Amino acid sequence: MNRSMQFPALASLALLCTLGAADAAEPARPTSYTNVVEEDFGTVMARMKGQKAHIEQRQAALLKERYDLADRPAAGVTMSRGKAVQDGVRVKLRSGQSWEALAAMTPEEIKARDLWPAGFYPLPHPNHAEGGMVFPKFQIDEVNQQARRDLTRFDLDFDLPDHLLPEFPAPIYLTTRPDLGDVSKGRLVTSDNYYELFNGVLNPKQLEGLRLLVVPFPQQQFNLTADRRSERPSLGVACFDCHANGHTNAATHLVGDIRPQEHRHRIDTPSLRGNGNQRLFGSQRALKTLEDFTEFEQRAAYFDGDPVIATKKGVNILERGSQVHFMAEFQALLDFPPAPKLAWDGRLDPRKAGEAELRGQEVFFGKGKCSTCHTPPYYTDNLMHNLQVERFFKEKTINGRLASADGPIKTFPLRGIKDSPPYLHDDRLLTLDDTVEFFNLVLETKLNADEKKDLVAFLRQL
Repeated sequence: MNRSMQFPALASLALLCTLGAADAAEPARPTSYTNVVEEDFGTVMARMKGQKAHIEQRQAALLKERYDLADRPAAGVTMSRGKAVQDGVRVKLRSGQSWEALAAMTPEEIKARDLWPAGFYPLPHPNHAEGGMVFPKFQIDEVNQQARRDLTRFDLDFDLPDHLLPEFPAPIYLTTRPDLGDVSKGRLVTSDNYYELFNGVLNPKQLEGLRLLVVPFPQQQFNLTADRRSERPSLGVACFDCHANGHTNAATHLVGDIRPQEHRHRIDTPSLRGNGNQRLFGSQRALKTLEDFTEFEQRAAYFDGDPVIATKKGVNILERGSQVHFMAEFQALLDFPPAPKLAWDGRLDPRKAGEAELRGQEVFFGKGKCSTCHTPPYYTDNLMHNLQVERFFKEKTINGRLASADGPIKTFPLRGIKDSPPYLHDDRLLTLDDTVEFFNLVLETKLNADEKKDLVAFLRQL
């Protein structure tokens, strides 16, 4: 078989080479494949470094326009290891507008008058046209110090401030050893220390699964070829570089499932806590098992869903019967953080909860409609739901991202939710207060100010 018949991207390239000058001048047709023509690395790096300041200034301006990014902790509320939880609604409204006035309008009115808050539109990747994995600096620094791997991109830095991100490093709780509390002992688990921390706690299969989760494998932006976004050739990226300590550090990427580029969603790295209690994996992929999820991430998501590029850059083909199984078995042990005020059924123990939290629980299971999808004890129904948020706005392009219909999104668990900012599948909601305002509009529940405040108090106890 002709090589161009085997690889559609090469066939497209061969076709372009045969076009006349007039045909070559026509706009390129959309294609599902990444360009496999490799530019000189030095030329690419110089060009992208030169564009970096402009791209980051554009994203910073968008964030400032949308949000109040101030470091404003909630009084007396912390994540599991003590990092402050951020307080208040951070999405900005237009001058003269109010949340109460918006909630009184129909979706059609909001759309017709173009009143949908800017912070409720999909959030673009820091450089949406380019995409790829981008890591917070605290993750980059710690991995570099421990394992001498550099996750810095020469073309782009992470965009959200640290105080709006999950605590780092996050604690690790195991379903098999709740007596141990945080088994990470306050350390970021990497290839440098996983054996020291977990030998004697896990069985050999689980220990090998953890090893595979902390060692790097080639990835789209981090690999040994000239087509990369690190200054030096890179061994790649580990699963726990994003899912730090089996939780999340809010590292971002673009979904590999959608084309063309402007339709692709920014990804908020989901926590792996409670994976053993879930039945769907991936924000939109509806993967049915942890094994499916693990294998998919390595073979497809690491390379934007493009097997041609994956072959070129060194895809790691995991063996399903052992390696994938071992990795999935460890992930199934990751537990949610303790919630002292919850009873065995996932609801508040009235002897321990405050009045505002109990009122918030009533709103959650009643007027707020939250429990329609988020059912206890883990606060997920393991289904996909289409919120149809596009009812509220007209399509528009924002920094390369076409704000359009999102489609069905999985119901993420709410257990331990205060440990996992920012929120929604693409980071667009910075606080739980933002999340309550968003769903008050989307679900048309018309909660009053006190009900919203009580609901946030309840969510912080899950």
